[in-house]
Amino acid sequence: MVRLLQDRQASTVLESVPSAVQVAGRVLQPTPVFDTYWRFASARQAVYEARLAGRSRPWTDDPILAGHRFTNCYRAADRVSQAVIGEVIYQGHQGWEDVFFRTLLFKIFNKESTWRLLTREMGEVRWETYDYRSYDRVLSAAFARGERLYSAAYIVPPPQLGEDRKHRNHLRLLEMMMTSGAAERVGQAATMRQAYEVLLGYPAIGPFLAYQFTIDLNYAPQLAFSEMDFVVPGPGARDGIRKCFGSAADGIEADLIRYMADSQRDHFDRLQLSFAGLKGRPLQLIDCQNLFCEVDKYARVAHPEIAGISGRTRIKQAYRLDAAPLRAWFPPKWGLNA
Repeated sequence: MVRLLQDRQASTVLESVPSAVQVAGRVLQPTPVFDTYWRFASARQAVYEARLAGRSRPWTDDPILAGHRFTNCYRAADRVSQAVIGEVIYQGHQGWEDVFFRTLLFKIFNKESTWRLLTREMGEVRWETYDYRSYDRVLSAAFARGERLYSAAYIVPPPQLGEDRKHRNHLRLLEMMMTSGAAERVGQAATMRQAYEVLLGYPAIGPFLAYQFTIDLNYAPQLAFSEMDFVVPGPGARDGIRKCFGSAADGIEADLIRYMADSQRDHFDRLQLSFAGLKGRPLQLIDCQNLFCEVDKYARVAHPEIAGISGRTRIKQAYRLDAAPLRAWFPPKWGLNA
């Protein structure tokens, strides 16, 4: 069982937080949330490892961690990412055009039940057999039954492409990407940033979504970008960064995410925290970005006196046990699978 020992740390937190860090030419004074970032990462990863090992509850006696929903430290370990990797990318025809098509079709809705509905009704999902009317018929019928087509994890704004329903405009967007050579251009990109910029050029795909989609596509065997190539801070991460470093961090959020990834071992050791990574894989830029989002939420309760950008004061989602066994199968190119 793991614990953050928040109460015991309160008396020593000001002594343990570094007085200053220098990033991108600025000297910043970390707040107590900075050390909470590392303690949270250690404790959240320990919960994941305990669940993976089949240990019984409780996995932590930290009331904030136990009572609310937080994503895993590693993005690829989260349930939806595991579905993308195991059910979407590495299942079905392995040509890059089809992998690209399947991955973006899933990610536009980002909901496992929608993906399973489509595969149940349409059979194998392939670009060469795609038919707008057939896919729309399945999705429209589900919508009419009151089924949710989209995940609430993040908003995927609909492009304005002449259709009267959100899902129809998204199908048109996917068609546009496929017919304009997006898959080929992403596949030929020399860097993750170049691949990201291809996606960013399409309607309604802003910086955050383009980066998230690029990370998902990069799980595929056809792409070989390092997750340390570059990062795009999302709104939640910016909130967490503000809580860790104050307003002096504004404008250098990407640099600070890289600082966290580069210095992680130093800070885990400094705080005498156990953190072995994901089967030895250290936190990558995307993981440190996500951890800022989660620490922003955690700090709303643990450090209510420290403000972020959004002004949110509650953690919206309570923890609910998912009885399904955890999946832990990662892109084979990472070398983590037994």
